[in-house]
Amino acid sequence: MQTSHIKLRLTVMNFLQFAVWGAYLTSMGRYLASAGFAEHIGSFYAMQGIVSLFMPALMGIVADRWVPAQRLLGICHLLAGGLMFGLYFYTQSGSTLDYGTLFALYTLSVAFYMPTLALSNSVAYTSLEQAGMDLVKSFPPIRVFGTVGFICTMISVSLLGVESTSGQFAVSAMLGLIQALYSWTLPHCPTAPKGESKGLVEALGLRAFVLFRQRKMALFFIFSMLLGVSLQITNGFANPFINTFGEIPAYAETFGVKYA
Repeated sequence: MQTSHIKLRLTVMNFLQFAVWGAYLTSMGRYLASAGFAEHIGSFYAMQGIVSLFMPALMGIVADRWVPAQRLLGICHLLAGGLMFGLYFYTQSGSTLDYGTLFALYTLSVAFYMPTLALSNSVAYTSLEQAGMDLVKSFPPIRVFGTVGFICTMISVSLLGVESTSGQFAVSAMLGLIQALYSWTLPHCPTAPKGESKGLVEALGLRAFVLFRQRKMALFFIFSMLLGVSLQITNGFANPFINTFGEIPAYAETFGVKYA
């Protein structure tokens, strides 16, 4: 397989992977506020972290033992995208929105989306190794296009005028289903040989905690956690905050307010 070809395929995968997320991550708080759920914004963003504590590990076990990573990536995106469409259609049903139903659909969707972040990396690493390429040199330029995809859909949602509506979930769902189909065209990632078996601790990645005995790793973990907290606060509340400047005539028509 030509190296340029595999790089292009993995670049498209990363672009779509984060485009799915960029459709709503920074604007969902604005929609929730406009829908009357401002006091629940925190719970929606917190749920991403909660499901990330166990779902990636569980899906990792499945990918190691039973289902090739590229197929599991497609299955997870199919389920996440389908549930996100369910969330969108529920908001369009015309009935009074119920927080419990809205939150349940969102939780199930992100529960299947969050593992795809790790699965997409696994697919990329395995494919690059199979092509005989240096991961350290080859992967970073590919991963950059994930950020490009995130930014592109974030801007697109703004230009489409669906930042304050549930239309952002429809955009995310459509991209997720496209990624689900595309995943089935990616290079095969074999499961672990049947003779190889990992203990539960190793399968869940819990052995990594021994690294925290090192002071540098412990500090890195603590500050990464604090950075993650700050990032989610910004994701959830920056857009609604900037949007309030639209009530001030001097700022209402500025680019930053109109396309926050």
